[in-house]
Order: sequence, then structure tokens, then C-alpha cells
Amino acid sequence: MDVVSVAVVSSRTEANLIAGLLRSHRLRVGVTADDAGGQEPQLQLQGVHVMVAPADEVVARRLLARRR
Repeated sequence: MDVVSVAVVSSRTEANLIAGLLRSHRLRVGVTADDAGGQEPQLQLQGVHVMVAPADEVVARRLLARRR
């Protein structure tokens, strides 16, 4: 399945909050980071991505723009 990143943040916690917001609007969301499955949290500083399906990208970006 193709996915696109709609946000890159510095922690898994922040990414999970964003994912929760998007899920509350019935979007399917994933969070990914190259942090050894959470075992190396210092690697999250390289970026934690919030991912959605391409069809949901516009809606997700609009929702995220409203939160700023």
C-alpha cells in the first residue's frame, strides 16, 4: 500500500498525538521512525513520520493546518 508523510516531528509522542487527531476524523494513519522500534529514542531526533494513504493526504494536511 502506498503512503505519504503528512508530518515529520521530533518525537514518537508528538507523532502519536497527531495520529490520534487524524484517526478521530476516520483517517487511517501510521507512525514510523528509524528508532529501533522505540528502543533508541535518541534516534527520533532524525524525524518521526506520520503517514496516510495518498487519497487522504489533502484532508490530513487541512486538519493539521487548523491545529497551528
